[in-house]
Amino acid sequence: MRVVDIRAFDGRNVFSHRPAVAITLDLGPLARSTTAHLDGFAPALLGALPSLAAHRCALGRPGGFVTRLNEGTLLGHVVEHVALELQTLAGSPVSFGKTRQADAPGAYLVVIECPSSEVGLYAGRAAVDLVEALAAGQTRWDVDGTVKELRRLAAAAALGPSTAAIRDAALARGIPVTRLSGGSLLMLGMGVHQRRVQATLTDRTSCVAADIAGDKALAKQLLAAAGIPVPEGFVVTSAEEAVAVAQALGAAVAIKPFDGNQGKGVTLSLSEPGEVRAAFDLARAYSVKVIVERFVPGRHFRVLVVGDEAVAAAERIPARVVGDGRRSVRELIEAANADPRRGRGHEKQLTRIHVDAVVHVVLARQNMTLDYVPPPGVVVFLRQNANLSTGGTSVDATDELHPANAALAVRAARVVGLDVAGIDIVTPSIAVPVRQAGGAVVEVNAAPGIRMHHYPESGRPSDAAGAIVRHLFPAGAPARVPVVAITGTNGKTTTARLVAHVLARHGLCVGLATTDGVSIGGEAILDGDYAGAQGARAVLQDRAVEAAVLETARGGIIRHGLGFDWCDVGAVLNVAGDHVGQDNVRSLEDLAHVKSLVVETVKGGGFAVLNADDPLVAAMAGRGRGTPVYFSLNGGGAQPGSLVGRHTARGGMALLAVNGDLVVRDAGDEFALVAAANVPLTYGGHCRANVANVLAAAAICLALSIPRHEVADALCAFDPDAGNPGRFNVYRVGAVTVLVDYGHNVAAWAEAADFARLLAGGGRVVAVVGVPGDRSDDAIVAAGRMAAGRFDRLFLKEDVDRRGRPPGAVAALLRRGAEEAGLPAGMPASRSPGVEEVKPAKGVEEASHDAEALERALKEAQPGDTIVVFYDKHQAVGESLQRLGAVPVGAACAAALANGTPPARLIEVLTQPVVTGETRAGAPAAAPP
Repeated sequence: MRVVDIRAFDGRNVFSHRPAVAITLDLGPLARSTTAHLDGFAPALLGALPSLAAHRCALGRPGGFVTRLNEGTLLGHVVEHVALELQTLAGSPVSFGKTRQADAPGAYLVVIECPSSEVGLYAGRAAVDLVEALAAGQTRWDVDGTVKELRRLAAAAALGPSTAAIRDAALARGIPVTRLSGGSLLMLGMGVHQRRVQATLTDRTSCVAADIAGDKALAKQLLAAAGIPVPEGFVVTSAEEAVAVAQALGAAVAIKPFDGNQGKGVTLSLSEPGEVRAAFDLARAYSVKVIVERFVPGRHFRVLVVGDEAVAAAERIPARVVGDGRRSVRELIEAANADPRRGRGHEKQLTRIHVDAVVHVVLARQNMTLDYVPPPGVVVFLRQNANLSTGGTSVDATDELHPANAALAVRAARVVGLDVAGIDIVTPSIAVPVRQAGGAVVEVNAAPGIRMHHYPESGRPSDAAGAIVRHLFPAGAPARVPVVAITGTNGKTTTARLVAHVLARHGLCVGLATTDGVSIGGEAILDGDYAGAQGARAVLQDRAVEAAVLETARGGIIRHGLGFDWCDVGAVLNVAGDHVGQDNVRSLEDLAHVKSLVVETVKGGGFAVLNADDPLVAAMAGRGRGTPVYFSLNGGGAQPGSLVGRHTARGGMALLAVNGDLVVRDAGDEFALVAAANVPLTYGGHCRANVANVLAAAAICLALSIPRHEVADALCAFDPDAGNPGRFNVYRVGAVTVLVDYGHNVAAWAEAADFARLLAGGGRVVAVVGVPGDRSDDAIVAAGRMAAGRFDRLFLKEDVDRRGRPPGAVAALLRRGAEEAGLPAGMPASRSPGVEEVKPAKGVEEASHDAEALERALKEAQPGDTIVVFYDKHQAVGESLQRLGAVPVGAACAAALANGTPPARLIEVLTQPVVTGETRAGAPAAAPP
C-alpha cells in the first residue's frame, strides 16, 4: 500500500464539520483482495487490537465491523477503523470515519476524525503500516508503542487546563476561538472585536504590570506603600547575607528566588543558619538574587482577581501522601502519580509529584526518608509551598472569602496594575480579615493558573474561565464581525468586490480575500490566490476589520477546509462544469456538494443567497440553518408556483431582473432597487454574467441590513475598470477593443464571447485562450471545440504553471478540439475589398504565454476587431497592455450603453476622449459620440 496524499483539516471541511484527516491510499496489488481472501488477517488484526470488536460499522451494532471483516471488506475500510481505534486507545475517543473509492483505480479516500492534526496524521500513517504488515503475514506489532506516541502527541498538541477552560467558556457563549500558535495563545472573537489571551494573560494586561509582579521585591514595596500588609524582607546575593538578614529579622524566615514562579526554589519556616544556607543555595539555582523575608505562619490561600472583582478563592495544600502502614513514601508517591488526573507540567488537572532536592529536605526536617513507611492515616508533606505545579492540590474557599479580604485582593491587583491576578495570602483563616488575623499578602501573580479553581480536591468548582471571558466580553459586547462567504464556479471575485465596495461605503473597514489577494480597508496586504482558509484567517485576525468578505473557492475548500466557524451570509452563485474529474469530484453533483459547505456553515439567523436559475444551487436551500434569499435573471421565474414565487409568497426575499430593473421582492413588498443599465458593471444591462453578480451582491448586502438606497448608490458608483481589475475589463488599443477576463472554463468563455460580440459591433472576435493543465484531456479538448464555435480566431497559450503537463500538451489538446470543430490551423485572416459583408477567415495559432499571445493577436488585428484575453497571470497582461498604450474604457462603455448608445456605435464612442461626471441615478456620464 502507498499513501498518495495525506492532509489535515483543523476546522470545517467537505468531509466533516469537525477536525479530520483525509488519506488518499493506493492499495496496489491488495486492491484485488478483501479481508476474506487474506488467510489469518482477521484473527491477527483482532489479536493486535481486540477493542475493534466493539466497532459498530455500517451495521449499527457492536460487532458490526467484525462481521464485515469476516465477510470480506477492502483494506482501506480497515485502515479507517484502525486509525480511529488507535486514537481512542490513546485517550482521544473519536468515531467518525468514511472510506470511498478515489479517482485512480485501486485508490481509496479514507477520512478519519481526529482531535488535532498531529494526532490524526500519525494515527493515519500508523494504521496504514499496521494493516499492511498484517496483510503481509506479520503477526506482531507494537501497538503499545504506537499508542504511547499518540498520547505524547496529543499531550503536546493539547491546550493546558487553564487555556482549555477559557476556550470552552468562550465557545459556550458563541465566541469563536482561534489558536494562533502551537502553544496557548488564543484569539477570542474576530476582527475589530477580538481579544487575545495566553493562558490567563490577556491583551489588557500591561507589560509593566507583569514586570512588576515578576519583581517580587518591587511588588512588595509598592504594596507596602499602599498600606497592604506584606512580610518584611530583603534581597540578598550570598548565603552569608541571607544568614545575616535572617538573624536581623529575629524570627523564622522564608527564602525564595527573586524572580521565580510556580513555587520553584521556595523554602519556608527557616531558623537555623545551616537551613538558611541550604535554602539560599536552592533558590540561587533559579535566580541570581534571592529574597529573605519574615515567615508568615498560616494557611495558604489564592484569591483570583478579574477586573475589579475577586471571583474565586482556594486554599492550596502542599504535595502530600497519606500513610497506609504498608507502603513507603516512595511507593505512595508512585501511587499518587498514577492518578490519571496528574500529568507533567500543566497538561492535566493536577501535576505529578516530582521528587527533587526539596522533597528530600522537607522529609529530612520531619526525620523521614523516601523509604519511611508512615502509619495509617498519617499525612506526610513533601513540600512546604502549596503550588499545584509542584504536585499540590486545592480546596475551594470562595464561599468563605471575607469581603474585606476580597477588597484587599482587588486593591493589591490594582496597585500592581494587573487585570487578572492571583493574590497569594497566608492567614489562619480567609473568613477573617487579614489585618485582624495577622496574615499578609505574600505574592501577586500575573498569568495565574486557574486549575485550582476549576478542579478543587474538594468544594465547589468556580468558573474562573467564565469570569475572564466576561471580563473581556461583558454582556452585550460583540465578539464577531459580519462574515460573508461567496462560492460558485464563476463570478466569485466580482461579487466579493461588489459586496466589499457597498460595505465600505456604508462606513465599515472591510477585509476582503479573493483569488487576487487580501486587502484591509482597501489596502492590499497580500498578493496571490487567497480564496481559501489562509485568506479568511488573514482577514479575521486583523484588528482593523469590521466586516469580512471571503471568496471561498472549490480548491480551498477541498485542500484546507474553511478558515471560519460560521458565516452570516453564505452565497452560492452557480455550479458549472469546471474541475470535474479532480480531487475525487466526479460530477456536477459532487461539485455542488463541495460548494454547499458554505451554506451549511451559515449560522442561525443568517442567510443563504442562492441562484434560483441553477437547480443544483437552488437545491442547497435545506442544507443549513440560514434563511434562503434567491436571485434570478429570469423575472418570469417569480410567477406563482415557481420556486421564487412560492418563496416570496411565504414572505421570503428574492432579487430579480425584470424588464431592465433589478427588483426586490421581500415579505410581500416589491420595489425596483435600481435600473440595471445604471450599474456600470452590467454595461448597460448587456453583460448578463455581471447582472447576475450584481443581483447576488445586492441580495447579500440587503441580507446584512444595509439600507436600500445605500446599496443602489454604491452599485451605481462601482467602477468596472479600477474596482474590478482583471474581470470583464475593456480597453482600446488604437482601433482594436480588448476585453480582459479571468475566465478559465467553458461557461465563462461563453459569457465573455456573447459580450465581446456586442463590443465588436459586427467585427471579428479573436480569443486568447488557455486551460489549466490539471483539467482532464477530454475537458481540454471540449474547451477547444467550444472556443472554435464561439470565436473567429484563436491564439492558444499555456499557463506559466502547467500543473504537471509537459510543454505544449495543453495547447495540442485545445488545437485538437478547435480543429474537430472546423477551425483550421494557421489560416491567414483577411478582408476582401469591395465586398459588403465578408466573414473573417478563421484559424488557430499558438503562443507560449499570455503576453506573447496578446501581442501576436494585436499585431495581426484589423480595425474593429475585438480581442478577448483569458489570462493566467493578470500582471503580465497588464504590463503588456501598458506597453502598447492601452486605454481603459470600461466606464465609458458602460456609460454610453446606459445612455442609450446603440451597440453598433460603441466603437465610435470608445475612440473619443473620456469625460467624467455623473448621470441619473449616479451612473457615469457617457463620452460624447
